[in-house]
Amino acid sequence: MASEFHEVRFPLDVSLGSRGGPVRRTDIVTLASGREHRNSRWAQSRRRYDAGLGVRSIDALHTVIAFFEERRGRLIGFRFRDRTDWRSGAPSQEPTPLDQRIGTGDGARGSFALTKTYGASYAPYQRLITKPVGTSVRIAVNGVEQSVGSAFACDPTTGIVTFASPPAPGAIITAGYAFDVPVRFDTDELDIDLSAFEAGAIPQIPLVEIVV
Repeated sequence: MASEFHEVRFPLDVSLGSRGGPVRRTDIVTLASGREHRNSRWAQSRRRYDAGLGVRSIDALHTVIAFFEERRGRLIGFRFRDRTDWRSGAPSQEPTPLDQRIGTGDGARGSFALTKTYGASYAPYQRLITKPVGTSVRIAVNGVEQSVGSAFACDPTTGIVTFASPPAPGAIITAGYAFDVPVRFDTDELDIDLSAFEAGAIPQIPLVEIVV
């Protein structure tokens, strides 16, 4: 294969009917006293989805089969729209350039990665955003929105924002954007029973988030 990732989105009408979300792995040891020791095995969460619930017709199923074959099953990754979490703010709100703080200028550094922070008070979790929707990215420096193209550019395949001139020391850099989740099929087999499908049974189409 020429690439391990295709910059193409899983059929949107199907993904909007899917289910799933973030997964973590935690080891728990219970002591004789009843107290617990808990240890997180993963520094980052990993999202899993079942897109089968979004298949509502034979034509939609045919589209998914074609998509599956072109990705060669689990071999090649692709973009997926998580309908519960696909913007820098709430899903119902258009992105603004003040949504997420992504860095502080030092006068020399010119590139910053898009991130999204979850929580605020106790242990905020910062998630790296590597598959933004390129035309949606908005950037501000010290609250002033910057012009895309002349002041900055964002690589939609990596989520890296590059400034034409490095922001001044102490400058607060914020961003707003829409984004997709990089995933792959978590199976090399689509087990489809058309008789059951016509009766209301939905095939399982497991997807899992990947690091790219």
